Amino acid sequence: MPAPSRRYRASARRYVLTALSLALIAGASPARAESGLVDVNQLPRLPGAQETTDSQPDRVIYTVQGVVPSAVRSVQTLMTDNGWMRYVRPLEETTSGLLFKKGGYGLSVSFTQALGRPDRSAVYYAANRIYADVPFPLGATDIIYDERRPYFGCTAPGSIDANLDFFNRELAAAGWTPLSADDARTRWPNAAIDDKIDNGARAYFRRDDRDRQSPIMVSLRRLGDDKTAVDIRVAPFALPQDLRAGPDMDGLPRPDRIVTAGTTGNAASEHREAHATVVAEMPAVLAFYRRELAARGWKEETKGAVVTPDEASLNFTAPEETGALKLGRKYDLTLVSFVMQVTPSALAARARAKKQADDDFMKDAMSMATELIAADNARRAQQSTTLSDAPLHAQAGKTTPIPVPEGAENVEFDGSDGKLEFESASSVKALAGFYRGALKPLGWKTQPTVINNPNMAALQFSKGGKSISITVMQMGAKTNVSANGSGLEMADAGTNAASDDQAAAPAAAKPLEAEPDSALPVPKDHTLSSITTGTLPGSDAPFRRELEASIPADLASVLAFYRAELEKRGWKEATDHAITKPDRAELAFASPDGPAVLKLGRQKNETTVNLAQKIPAAAAKGDVLPKPGQSRLMLGNMGPTDATITINKRTIKLVAGAGGPQSSQHPALDLPPGKYKYVTKVAGRTGKSGQIELGADDAWGLMLGPDGDVLALQAY
Repeated sequence: MPAPSRRYRASARRYVLTALSLALIAGASPARAESGLVDVNQLPRLPGAQETTDSQPDRVIYTVQGVVPSAVRSVQTLMTDNGWMRYVRPLEETTSGLLFKKGGYGLSVSFTQALGRPDRSAVYYAANRIYADVPFPLGATDIIYDERRPYFGCTAPGSIDANLDFFNRELAAAGWTPLSADDARTRWPNAAIDDKIDNGARAYFRRDDRDRQSPIMVSLRRLGDDKTAVDIRVAPFALPQDLRAGPDMDGLPRPDRIVTAGTTGNAASEHREAHATVVAEMPAVLAFYRRELAARGWKEETKGAVVTPDEASLNFTAPEETGALKLGRKYDLTLVSFVMQVTPSALAARARAKKQADDDFMKDAMSMATELIAADNARRAQQSTTLSDAPLHAQAGKTTPIPVPEGAENVEFDGSDGKLEFESASSVKALAGFYRGALKPLGWKTQPTVINNPNMAALQFSKGGKSISITVMQMGAKTNVSANGSGLEMADAGTNAASDDQAAAPAAAKPLEAEPDSALPVPKDHTLSSITTGTLPGSDAPFRRELEASIPADLASVLAFYRAELEKRGWKEATDHAITKPDRAELAFASPDGPAVLKLGRQKNETTVNLAQKIPAAAAKGDVLPKPGQSRLMLGNMGPTDATITINKRTIKLVAGAGGPQSSQHPALDLPPGKYKYVTKVAGRTGKSGQIELGADDAWGLMLGPDGDVLALQAY
């Protein structure tokens, strides 16, 4: 199958980049310098900071001397000294970045090694919107906070009374009012207001219903050394008591109020696991799984059951599987684990069914193959009647090392590789006889072969240490002749090729002039030029540019052109990673907008150009930017039916249209750099496999077609 043309790939890339951009941004608010977002340009930076991109109100990137761990420690000290308080999100204690809060403003700081500079670190400041503002006590430590929902925990200095006064005052200033037991029961009939706790105090607060904010519960417990443990969360009575089911995960139930969820394996696996974190109390989560598992044919076993206020462990059985459900509590979350194992009897039954299916498949395949072979033989026999058995004579005036018969069509000869190919209206018998008779007088000796029938003949000849192999095969109404070997190599083939390059050299030596209006530099003299960009909806600012071009000039001239033009634009070459060879070159650059890579190659006496530039500031606004040092893989399904993709031991369900501009589902994975094998499955079709290599700080898109074929394109 011929490879798709460069123009086709460029068009496909533009389509997929647009679809991925729309999908990832749909429904999301772009971060701008507006109410609720800090202007990161006004924040302090580390000494010796060098900005690497145009300033944006919500994002700044700069580099400093030193390795990443040192930069992390320095930024934490710098921000703390300027009144910012660091926190970590629940269950994200090991994250490599830093999160800060100051008043009602949030800040996210991430780090990576500077491009081509292992002795320097890149620091990313990004404004982080605070959706659920909770006051931080001065001097608080061990802060766990989720700015997207009202959860807050810390160790605060001072007594219970002092901290209760602080929260009464600060929450009132933020629009919260105390919630009494009577008011709670009016709105939530089953509300149980418990404001008395051992060794501490508890209070409830609410906002106006128009704010659509759930009431919160503030719990304070006395610790030693005049310190107080603080816990703020949504009041339990305001959480859903009857959880609704969201989309299934490989046939397993999933609540709709999840923070995270995932599975390993699938319905066909011998061992599989499902996990989730749910913003709900454990009784509600336990009731949900009991109800949904029973509806799917699972039976709860009483043996080994453990249910306490803080944990639950239950066993379930299905006709072919056993399952262990475990629930636990951490922060305001219920953690769910459901591990399933196929029973030994079911495994044996599956093995028997698979063997029977394999046997049936082989029988059907053999029967089909027999029918096809018979039909093909009949077709060949009918077509062979149109081929001539008449003796052949050599064409006159040919310069090939061996004769070519009269009537040969579409003759292709490559003396440098020693290859000859043509078509003929003569039969296999006539062409084989021609070469046996024509090469013998030239001193070529025939070597015996085992293939010699009316539809195909294989011929072997040798002379003076050289050899020639000729294959003659009937191809429909024509006969194809393919020959190769050292006896077909011509001594002057290299000279001819060299003279072609020398003829092209004067043109290549001319100074190359740049197109004046191109977003990325390209010489005026080009046979192909295409620039693709990835942009966010409603914005003309691209997060990635890529130029593909073909230049009728030698590689050295094109390389010199790009070094000069990119330097004019303020791009700096990272010389420690440069690759320059006679037939290819690869250079890395740091542009004012972000990192870039230039790749040059040779094809058909022209120099091919691929220049790709990343723009992190724009990519971050659309959630396209990978986590520092990671790779982002965005998934989509352009087909009319649901599909699945299994990658990195995870199976992801892709509904029809997922990842498209009209879909509400935009699945994506953050993975370490490396090579990943994947398998796609579309209902009613055989699964297909492939492999993708992800680089650090790259974002790729995998789009499934209707038949499960995958189009993999780099989005960032």
